[in-house]
Amino acid sequence: MRIHPLEVKLKKDGFSFVAGIDEAGRGPWAGPLVSAAVILPFGVRIPGLNDSKKLSAAQREALFGIILKKGVVGIGIVSSFDIDKHGLTKALNVSYQRAISGLSRQPEYVLIDGIGKYGLGCPYSTIIKGDSKVKSIAAASVVAKVVRDFIMEIYGKKYPEYGFGKHKGYGTRHHVENLVKYGCCDIHRRSFKPVNEVING
Repeated sequence: MRIHPLEVKLKKDGFSFVAGIDEAGRGPWAGPLVSAAVILPFGVRIPGLNDSKKLSAAQREALFGIILKKGVVGIGIVSSFDIDKHGLTKALNVSYQRAISGLSRQPEYVLIDGIGKYGLGCPYSTIIKGDSKVKSIAAASVVAKVVRDFIMEIYGKKYPEYGFGKHKGYGTRHHVENLVKYGCCDIHRRSFKPVNEVING
């Protein structure tokens, strides 16, 4: 992955600590929203780094360890309860803020995957498909995905009837069948339409 032109400009403008941010778990019907913020040294090489969706679980886990060694990492988690209470847009903003707060070195600038407006307390830019264009965002996408998958595997053991360890809370046929059969558990997002339809019959 090449250095993005915006990263080059930020470096020339004197920004030494630039964080990339991405999330995992915006669309699932169950489980938390997990965001990650990652600061990488300018020009660092991490072979195989890419958008987490384009990588296998084994590749993500291998990269996860490398990212933790080479970068500064912060994690922001928002529960399904708070997603229901405040809405997904607010939850996303909060998860980004928590990820930034979790960094041991606060960023001077932030690069965010996608589009949107956020109250982060620091300057930022959004980049469409940033997880496949910017190293720090790609790294954040890997970290967020690995952390969320780990959380969902734990929930899979706590609620074995739903199969969270396999589908990670997404709306697969298996998840739909078990949701109809067993109803909702504590980590289901009741504000999401498919889940709400099960609750209300």
